[in-house]
Amino acid sequence: MKRWNGAARVALLAFAALTVQCAGARVRPPPQDLDAEPVAFRSSSGSDIHGWFVRGRPHAGAVVLLHGIGESRLTMVDRARFLCAAGYSVLLIDFRAHGESPGDETTYGALESRDARAAVEFVRSALPSERVGVIGISMGGAAALLGETPLPVQALVLESVYPTIRDAVRDRLRAWLGPIGPPFTGLVLHSIFPRDGVTPGDLRPIDRIGEQTAPVLVAAGTADRYTTRSESRALFERARSPKELWEVDHAAHVDLHAFAPAEYERRIGAFLARYLREAGAAASRLAGGRR
Repeated sequence: MKRWNGAARVALLAFAALTVQCAGARVRPPPQDLDAEPVAFRSSSGSDIHGWFVRGRPHAGAVVLLHGIGESRLTMVDRARFLCAAGYSVLLIDFRAHGESPGDETTYGALESRDARAAVEFVRSALPSERVGVIGISMGGAAALLGETPLPVQALVLESVYPTIRDAVRDRLRAWLGPIGPPFTGLVLHSIFPRDGVTPGDLRPIDRIGEQTAPVLVAAGTADRYTTRSESRALFERARSPKELWEVDHAAHVDLHAFAPAEYERRIGAFLARYLREAGAAASRLAGGRR
């Protein structure tokens, strides 16, 4: 009994660490090689979203970068570098309650979906002639899927995205506590929800991915214990075509770009070019018509 009580306390403390406010962190000036300008805009989540915006070559496409929980735009800088080098315009943001964007607590992608939409709308307003894509990491990918309607984008890259919040909690409890962890899933969910009106039923990206109209690339590590291989495959199966699945050998729930930078830039770069560059988009439409 003491062992179970101790495990319950560990589980609750661990998830408490994921619910604390992450906002207020000082974000250093943008790297000089990005030539980025600081921007801020209002989100219907109730937060003023802060970020960096880099203008690329005209008609080369634009990409919005959405970080994971407890992170900030800083974790997306290396992705921004490779995209900028390829000519894309890039927007890196801090979600509500993260980095420089104010907020009381995270909602694991639910209210953050409004920040994702505000970011896409900012880019569309600034660059109305550009095709727009999104790269979302973990919670950022969930935010890209959980809005009331699909994001108005032409390409969607989802990295290490949980299918449901129940799966996410159960997987982490198993990773942290072993086989005694999953039975505490209900207790943990009950302890952290509802928050800001969000319930576990609102956090089911797997139910929303089939509504997306943009081509989707699902990327996942084969050794990820927080979002398992089978869960990533299930998410992929629910997506409409055209879609791609990239399983990164031996990668866990980590920064996939840092883990396999050359392969990441080749695969993600090719996917984005196919749907965000005029020649690639035209070829994809033609191939679709032939099918």
